[in-house]
Amino acid sequence: MMVRNGKPFSFDKSEINPNRKKASVKSTVMDVVIFLLVSAGYILQSIYYALFGKPKKDLYGELAMVTGGGGGLGRLLAMRLTKLGAKVIVWDINQDGIDETVKIVQSMGGFCKGYKVDISNKDQVYKYADLVREEVGEVSLLFNNAGVVSGRALLDTPDHLIERSFNVNILAHFWTTKAFLPSMLERDHGHIVTIASLAGHVGISKLVDYCSSKFAAVGFDEALRIELEYMGAHGVFTTVICPYFIQATGMFDDVHSRWVPTLDSNTVADKIIEAVQKNEKYAIIPGYLRAMLAIKWIFPWGCNSGFLRRLVPDATPQHAVTPVQTPNGVKLNGSSEHPLSADNNNTKSAPLLVHRLSTGERVL
Repeated sequence: MMVRNGKPFSFDKSEINPNRKKASVKSTVMDVVIFLLVSAGYILQSIYYALFGKPKKDLYGELAMVTGGGGGLGRLLAMRLTKLGAKVIVWDINQDGIDETVKIVQSMGGFCKGYKVDISNKDQVYKYADLVREEVGEVSLLFNNAGVVSGRALLDTPDHLIERSFNVNILAHFWTTKAFLPSMLERDHGHIVTIASLAGHVGISKLVDYCSSKFAAVGFDEALRIELEYMGAHGVFTTVICPYFIQATGMFDDVHSRWVPTLDSNTVADKIIEAVQKNEKYAIIPGYLRAMLAIKWIFPWGCNSGFLRRLVPDATPQHAVTPVQTPNGVKLNGSSEHPLSADNNNTKSAPLLVHRLSTGERVL
């Protein structure tokens, strides 16, 4: 029994307008038909691009922000962006690394300015974002590249390192995106790049905190992209990068990997820039591992588990760190399990060699 105008009345289902029901069914059918036609168009477009290539956008004159740009992959990205005519801003926690990156880019004839910023601190992010706008201009390319990994079993990982993994690997993406996205939306022009990992799609032993943060990074990119589409921001793009273990970045140089070779950092940097130029939604590196991700949900868990445990038997560092000169003149020689360890950001190219100290972390 329901009340209308202060008087009780009963609701009779027969009172429902049959025309309204027909209109609702018709609308649903039309919506499904339109969805299928649009989907077919996207599939045909994808096939066309696969056969004839996808056009690349020009990055000349763009202002690119690269977090973790003081070494490793971040520095390689800064160098490639410079070659394409973009101006580069680098954020890092290592002042020596920042200075080296700025020096390299400027020697190439490019513009580069560096700031020492702890991106896990949102107040610092907002402060230096305002400073960048004031001193240089509006950022149009944001590379959320900085990352950390502890490489320990969950129960052996101190709480502060777990918190650090999430603060740097995913929460910092929120702060940097909130800092630079508004101006992109205002101009309907920009690109946000999330450097995630294949560890954002599959779990690996001794990388529980790292995988969790990278799963979050993959979800961050996808949800943000859908939100931008919903807002009608057709000129603001997002790309998520999911590479396998990368050599010479200081994070996974010594990971024990079978069957699939670890990746050359220069190759990964090239693939990232290409994905941005083509406005790719995601880049799996190497590309053939897409098939592995596709069949992950088809085969029983025992198959997936057995494959992953054999693919990466151990993600823990296997060798001692090369002795390095510290700021106070003391040399260290120990693994990253040591409370104070030296992280080699690039072991393959002398000009890109940067050592830094951390608390049991390997920093990208």
